Amino acid sequence: MLTGMTREPELQVGVGSPDAFQRLWTPHRMAYIQGENKPTGPGAGDGCPFCTIPGLSDEEGLVVARGEHVYAVLNLYPYNSGHLMTVPYRHVADYTDLTAPETVELAEFTKKAMTTLRQASGAQGFNIGMNQGAVAGAGIAAHLHQHLVPRWGGDTNFMPVIGETRVLPQLLADTRTMLAQVWHHPLSAPGAE
Repeated sequence: MLTGMTREPELQVGVGSPDAFQRLWTPHRMAYIQGENKPTGPGAGDGCPFCTIPGLSDEEGLVVARGEHVYAVLNLYPYNSGHLMTVPYRHVADYTDLTAPETVELAEFTKKAMTTLRQASGAQGFNIGMNQGAVAGAGIAAHLHQHLVPRWGGDTNFMPVIGETRVLPQLLADTRTMLAQVWHHPLSAPGAE
C-alpha cells in the first residue's frame, strides 16, 4: 500500500519471505493454462469451441459479427483489450484448405476488424496473424483462427514485460457490445467507412 511516496511492506502470511512486490491475481487465466475449452480431438465434434460458438447468442459467445463464411469473436483469454479473432465456420485446420470465398471473407473481416478497433478504441497498430499447428503455438490447432491484437503506444510496460500480467480495463461483455455497435454502425468520424 502506498502512503505518500513510500511503500509500506505488506503482511504476507504463509507465502514465504515478505518482499516489496504487489500481487495482481488473475485466477481466470488458470482455466486457459489447464486447457479448459480445448478440443479433445481433431474433429469438429470433439469439443471445438470455434464450432460451438456460432450456435450461441452473440452475447454468450462473445461474437462481434457474423458473415456467410466466417465470424469475428473476442478472445476469451486476450492479450490486450479488444483482442479479436476471425474464424471460419467450417472446421478446417490449415489456411491452405480454405475455399476462395472463405479466404476472401476472412480478409474482409480482418480489414473491418481493424477499422472497428481504430474507431472504437483508437488502436494505433495491430499484431495480426495465425499460428498453424500446435508446434507453431496454436492453442486450438484443429480449427483455423486469425488473431487481431490492437496495440497502443506504451501498452507494453512493466506489467506484461516483468510481471507477466495483462491489465484489461473493460469486461469482455462490455468490449463485445462496444465493438459490435461500431462494427455494424461505424462512427461518423474521419476515415469512417
